[in-house]
Order: sequence, then structure tokens, then C-alpha cells
Amino acid sequence: MAQREAIFPADRHALYEAHGYSAAIRSGDLLFVAGQVGSRPDGTPEPDFRRQVELAFDNLQATLKAAGAGFDDIVDITSFHTDPQNQFETIMAVKNQIFDRPPYPNWTAIGVNWLAGFDFEIKVIARIPENVN
Repeated sequence: MAQREAIFPADRHALYEAHGYSAAIRSGDLLFVAGQVGSRPDGTPEPDFRRQVELAFDNLQATLKAAGAGFDDIVDITSFHTDPQNQFETIMAVKNQIFDRPPYPNWTAIGVNWLAGFDFEIKVIARIPENVN
């Protein structure tokens, strides 16, 4: 059975310790990344929605990088939205900059009514490249 290894981005946020969870867990060649939000450096939500989505992807990228992976290694995405109908266009614009060519990861979007002050959250499963130990 593969061992679980906790992965944290370089400038890890105190929320991980305060709430007792890891940014990601590596198990074998799979990386399970916890929900990433568009927080400012102090952990507060970015009020501008587009910038909040961009920051969520920045935080996701930092966590992937800590495990030796990147956006191209993502297999599965789940995102959470407080107002999907009105947020869709902005999210798609950011998504299309990051995932600009096939094969695209599969993606499930879920409408929710609470994200602790945030309006967008993204969690992923990625396969860690073979050359990363």
C-alpha cells in the first residue's frame, strides 16, 4: 500500500494547521489537492471575483509545484461556485488561459451557498510525473 505524504506550498498558510488539514496528499503517483480559494496573503478573500479565481489557480499551481507537478498533470477537477450562472463567463475566461489545449482535464462544477466568504473553490486530482521522487 502506498504511503500518504502531506504536501504544502512554499509559503504555506496557517489555516492548514489551524483547521488540521493538508494542502495536498501524495499517494503513489497521485496527488489529491484540497480545495484552493482566491485568498490574499493574509488569508482573507479577494473581493474582485475575477482576481479571486486567478488567485485560486495561483494557489493551486503553488501546491502542484510543491509536489513536482503542474496544470498539465491534472486529471480531475471539482469546482464550487456560489453563483454559477453569473460567474460562468469569468471562470471560463480564466480556465481557457490555463487549459488552452487538449487534452483537457475532466471537470465537475457544483453550485453551493457557502464557501466561508469566498465565491470560488477548486480541488483537483493530478498524476505526478514519473521523474519526480
